[in-house]
Amino acid sequence: MSPDPSTELKAASRQATAWLYETALPLWLEHGVDRRRGGFYEALSHHDLSPVHDYKRLRVLSRQIYVFSQGAQRGVSDAGAAVEHGLDFLLNRARHPDGGFISRLDLDGEGLDQTRDLYDLAFVLFALAHAYRLTRDGRLKAEALALLDFIQTSMRHPAGGYVEALPPRAPRRQNPHMHLLEAALACVEHMPDPAFSALAAELVGLCRRRFMDGARGLLFEYFQDDLTAPLRPKGRAVVEPGHQMEWAWLLREAQRLGMDTSAGADGEAERLGRFALAHGLDPASGLLRGEVFEDGAMAVAGVRLWPHGEWLKAALRVPALAPSWPDAWGALSRFLNTPTPGLWFEQWDPGAGGFLDTPVPASSLYHIATAVAELERADL
Repeated sequence: MSPDPSTELKAASRQATAWLYETALPLWLEHGVDRRRGGFYEALSHHDLSPVHDYKRLRVLSRQIYVFSQGAQRGVSDAGAAVEHGLDFLLNRARHPDGGFISRLDLDGEGLDQTRDLYDLAFVLFALAHAYRLTRDGRLKAEALALLDFIQTSMRHPAGGYVEALPPRAPRRQNPHMHLLEAALACVEHMPDPAFSALAAELVGLCRRRFMDGARGLLFEYFQDDLTAPLRPKGRAVVEPGHQMEWAWLLREAQRLGMDTSAGADGEAERLGRFALAHGLDPASGLLRGEVFEDGAMAVAGVRLWPHGEWLKAALRVPALAPSWPDAWGALSRFLNTPTPGLWFEQWDPGAGGFLDTPVPASSLYHIATAVAELERADL
């Protein structure tokens, strides 16, 4: 007799939530928070849990605020205090005098890189939404609306979408827009405002018009400045299976929150996920490759942890991908199976014999936490 899918799902949810809330978050609260100077450490050593970088990024600061907010919602001890700790560093040390937030600081909180990066600013918006969900502090919603106003007035691109950063740089990518949509949807759900709804609708439309070939199930990564065509430096555009899965989930999330009423959204999400599995899944390892070309040929053999979290989220949300969720959870679990519970392997490389013994980046905890949140939702 085959196992009951609901029983399997409940078992996976119990395993995932125990790893995150009982093991990983307590470890990162103890070793990943810079309680003396503020903020959070970039990465920890596999060997002695010591911090391994001499800087702090806005991206990690924002992602960890989200992760600890999620932990605080589940009753993890000290997680709420870590959220306040991170918000204090964000709002008092990382501001740019001309609006927005800077991308990199030293360990003491002094600016190293004054760039306002759209990808990073999207995560600030995401963090503020989840911190507001936890605290209901109206000042956080005001901060989010002020940041959105800055992005729209200072970073909008005349050809559509938003510039990569201030100062501008090339090439233009779908990736920061994807995370800006993720942030907008979090704001719509947790601190609604017409400005966030308008942003979400705008970005779903931009994806359909510029980033995605919906008929073929392709999501392109790099673009000309006017977004009229993807870049094909070697005659073929690059496609990332992890981002295919991430957009499949986002399209379904936009539907759930009423931000996308397109009749074809289900089919688009399905085609994105099916392409990722057909061409990005390495049959020998069962892991998702980092990059393929638009014709399905392999571009990069090595893989990282994060696409497997996105695969799991998509499989739990897109009905046609549902049969693959146990494989997605199994693949993600392999990255989490380390000698020190609560850490993970970041990379797998077939040429190097498998998982690499590299520092453990705090940034990946966000990907794990969002996948666990989706498992919890599916288990309800």
